[in-house]
Amino acid sequence: MTAMTWISKSIAISAAFMALISGPLSLDVSAQDAHHHALSLVGEPKFGPDFKHFDWANPDAPKGGTVRRASLGSFDTLNPFSIKGETADGVAGLVYDTLMATSLDEPSTEYGLVAEWVSYPEDYSSATFKLREGARFHDGQPITPEDVIFSLEALKAANPLFALYYKNVTSAEKTGDHEVTFRFDMKGNRELPQILGQLYVLPKHFWEGKQANGQPRDITKSTLEAPLGSGPYRIKSVDAGRQVAFERVDDYWAKDLPVARGLNNFNEIRYIYFRDRVPAFEAFKAGQIDLWTESSANAWATQYNVDAVKNGQIKKEALPHKRVAPMQAFAFNLRRAQFQDPRVRQAFNLAFNFEAMNKSLFYEMYVRVSSYFDNSELKATGLPTGRELEILEKVRDKVPPEVFTQEWKMPSSPDATAHRNHLRAASKLLKEAGWQTNGGVLTNAKGDKLSVEFLIVSPDFERVLLPYIDDLKKLGIDARVRLVDSTQYTRRLEEFDFDVVVASFPQSHSPGNEQREYWGSAAADKNGSRNIIGIKNPALDELIEDLVQAKDREEVVAATRAIDRVLLWNYYVVPQWHYPFDRVAFWDIFGRPEVLPSQFPAATTNWWVDADKAKALASQRGM
Repeated sequence: MTAMTWISKSIAISAAFMALISGPLSLDVSAQDAHHHALSLVGEPKFGPDFKHFDWANPDAPKGGTVRRASLGSFDTLNPFSIKGETADGVAGLVYDTLMATSLDEPSTEYGLVAEWVSYPEDYSSATFKLREGARFHDGQPITPEDVIFSLEALKAANPLFALYYKNVTSAEKTGDHEVTFRFDMKGNRELPQILGQLYVLPKHFWEGKQANGQPRDITKSTLEAPLGSGPYRIKSVDAGRQVAFERVDDYWAKDLPVARGLNNFNEIRYIYFRDRVPAFEAFKAGQIDLWTESSANAWATQYNVDAVKNGQIKKEALPHKRVAPMQAFAFNLRRAQFQDPRVRQAFNLAFNFEAMNKSLFYEMYVRVSSYFDNSELKATGLPTGRELEILEKVRDKVPPEVFTQEWKMPSSPDATAHRNHLRAASKLLKEAGWQTNGGVLTNAKGDKLSVEFLIVSPDFERVLLPYIDDLKKLGIDARVRLVDSTQYTRRLEEFDFDVVVASFPQSHSPGNEQREYWGSAAADKNGSRNIIGIKNPALDELIEDLVQAKDREEVVAATRAIDRVLLWNYYVVPQWHYPFDRVAFWDIFGRPEVLPSQFPAATTNWWVDADKAKALASQRGM
């Protein structure tokens, strides 16, 4: 999902003024008829308008206790909406409410939160949200249409991600005492009402006010001032760069709504920062961190052989999920001259020996990523047929011919012979691309070396990169790795100052507007955008618009497969791996429902601290 054109503040103020002096603006009758308590882009919402709570939440869950979590790196701002600075974990999701709440169990489905209902005309040219009369910020002030209008404008001004995400919204108008109507510059985009449901609602009076030092607040800048929100938590304390604690809001306005009942049960959530994984994990094993989400297969297999795991004080689980597998990959920066030839990028892909790495480093736990939409029906398979083929025919002259003639398959190296064959094929491709060996190093006609620096922020990836770099050097590529701290990494990523990075491109079961932000030409030159690769491909731009304007699920699937196929055959990345489970370890102090949400089974929003378990554990540990 993606972007929108900037709506100037004067337009919004003018629209609000006109609503005040002339009464609610008239809407299409069809827009007023259907008041949707929930929206889904994949089938029908599971729960009807009278549901009491999610079936993966315990409405009688006890409140209380503290959970301590580890964060890696540092932070220097509590403003999660600006591209400036490193934001503390948790701020956006805990402090701020959105118009609608995303279901953790249903793909691409939302239920009303700040908004009681949403309506839209048959042609999807607008969307109207009715705000709940009891919705309020932590200072007691009610959430108003003016706050929602301000939020849209402020977010787009503060961050290019939001500017692109809400690109197609041309105006936001107050159309009733508790109503906001968003109007669009296109028709037929089924996704627009739903992405507006994800809009963070900000307090206009707070952001237009002044800080304690008398300086005006500016949402485009970093700040360590605690923000005012309307969500289930507020910031309790901050130790800049080291720790941030959130406290549960006892009188949270939405606590008895179906979308919140049985959730947000911890009295306090504390994020403790560590420079890297090693001291953070040691803190977890020592009982200073309560819960750990594991991303390393090697660590999962080798680093939990401790007494606390053996005696059951620490529980260790791999929970299956049904999410679309993200494309995790080595991502090229196409702004660098050496990566503009797809044959060079293909050579890099051939040189990556996933099978040997999976066996030696990952205990053969991982699955090779072979699609930008793996683990779902959106993945391109076989040759294009039917509606997908019709969509691709429109861009036939702009895409690699293999899109139509060959089934995409990742190179596989089950043995040393196969890998040597891949290296020979890679060497041939590099030669065809104009790179010749000169003193053991590849150079082009200008005498430039074929060099690459892998920029990483986690030392864990060094062991992954070193064997890959060895193989690249066998081809004559001047390859090296550079490890930087999180602050420098964030800055260089936002400014596209890198050769290759490890990137992940998460996807939903219903992709749409956000594809512009990932692969669209308009995002390629905008600092801070998610098009870190720098893709400027007219064929992809056209295919993305086909997806955005898809009329039904069948067309969404066909258009997404077409995009997947074109991305793969352009070799924009070297795909890595995915794991169809969430790995989580935790000290045995928690309770949780038997039913876990299928999309995010390791999410702890529905967990609680079990007082009896906590007391028993403390007794066992002599605390």
